[in-house]
Amino acid sequence: MARRKQWWALAVLVLPVLLISVDMTVLGFALPFLSEDLAPTGAEQLWIVDIYSFMLAGLLVLMGTLGDRIGRRKLLLMGAAAFGAASVLAAFSTSAFMLIIARALLGVGGATLMPSTLSLIRSIFVDPKQRRIAIAVWSAGFSGGMALGPVLGGWLLEHFWWGSVFLINVPVMLVLLIVGPFVLPEARDPKPGRFDPLSALLSLAAMLPVVYGIKLVAEHGFTWKAAVSVLIGLGLGVVFVRRQNSLDEPMLDLKLFSNRAFSGSVVTNMLGVFAMVGLLFLVPQYLQLVLGLTPVVAALWMLPATVAGVAGALLAAWLAKRIRVSLLVSGGLLVAAAGFLALTQVSSGGGLAYVVVSFTLLGGGVALSETLTNDLVISAAPAERAGAASAISETGFELGGALGTAILGSVATAVYRSGLPEGTAESARDTLGGAVATAQQLDPVAGAALMESAREAFTQGVHVTAWAGVAVLVYTGVQAFVLLDRKKNSAVRS
Repeated sequence: MARRKQWWALAVLVLPVLLISVDMTVLGFALPFLSEDLAPTGAEQLWIVDIYSFMLAGLLVLMGTLGDRIGRRKLLLMGAAAFGAASVLAAFSTSAFMLIIARALLGVGGATLMPSTLSLIRSIFVDPKQRRIAIAVWSAGFSGGMALGPVLGGWLLEHFWWGSVFLINVPVMLVLLIVGPFVLPEARDPKPGRFDPLSALLSLAAMLPVVYGIKLVAEHGFTWKAAVSVLIGLGLGVVFVRRQNSLDEPMLDLKLFSNRAFSGSVVTNMLGVFAMVGLLFLVPQYLQLVLGLTPVVAALWMLPATVAGVAGALLAAWLAKRIRVSLLVSGGLLVAAAGFLALTQVSSGGGLAYVVVSFTLLGGGVALSETLTNDLVISAAPAERAGAASAISETGFELGGALGTAILGSVATAVYRSGLPEGTAESARDTLGGAVATAQQLDPVAGAALMESAREAFTQGVHVTAWAGVAVLVYTGVQAFVLLDRKKNSAVRS
């Protein structure tokens, strides 16, 4: 493939990544408006946020292997069309339940996007040095979307209804559908073997009960129903693994996990995203509902973090030529942990500077580490298995994000509820947005008292989440240093 066409192809492949990162940040800023218009319960609000990630986590492995078989470009374009259609449905949702369904369909379409883009990069850029640069650009696109999302979304939220934030997906998908067939090469496994429907069914049947059990724990605590659900999923997971090991041509080649660079990178990504996405769920609400910033102003204060993220991604390829990768990944995660530490200093009366410092450190540190771990993931697998390898990595990424929202978001919600005075209306106890709506219906004195206690309780929830993020990222940084040591890694044999 000609070099110029390679980079045009990369530009097109960055579009879905840009879109997904825009979606992540836009939704956080739209939550206060959703709470006011659709009046979701606390559980429904969590479902709106994380059903997308849970559907991705359940379908990525299936979609990754499907792309290896039918063609990664074909699957990418099919998913783009589905993603655009689901975005229109989400934009015009008239209830919390309808929005949850639309977000689930977005997850189905989105499950084709990330693994397809990463595996196509593996196919297009065969030179390792060029591939690392391409992945750095791909990662920078992700960070760039985190800047574009809040600013564009904030402007839309100030001029239009909340559903407009979903409509920004449509033109991006149209560009991908029009340009993609001309600049993207088709790539697939030349000898994919027979498709095994039972393996596909088992992969879904194993993932979804685990996801459901985690949701029950997040909403209601540890119950027998949650435990049974998780155990059923894990049991089916064992059946799935045993079947893959018994097949001559498995749907998922488990030999990939014998490479420490591959398995260590997947776990590192999952834990890093677990911590970060839990924060993304809370901070936009803190900026708007605690500090009282408008969506656009709040978004502009987050721009330094995105600049740091783009810089971290682009510097990763250059630094990797001079510094050991395991040390760089570990260092990036520890920098991100310092960002969480800064967030523990915010208060209900102020703390904007701490938020800016926190997100700047997070943006740079996470972008640096994940650029390198993504490179390790797709470099560890043979080209014909690039789709499956990318899907495994993205499954860890999305599952980490979903767990971060469900677990850390639920912890923050529990702290928030416990910090409110007894007798507070249930509508105010569900979410901070609900407290704002409730306060507007009270007399000025009572409303001001409710908002003061609600802001303080929510800030305490941010503190607890931040300390949890520090612990997770410090552990992940140490783990990455050990698992990604080049001298201890073994190559995956095709």
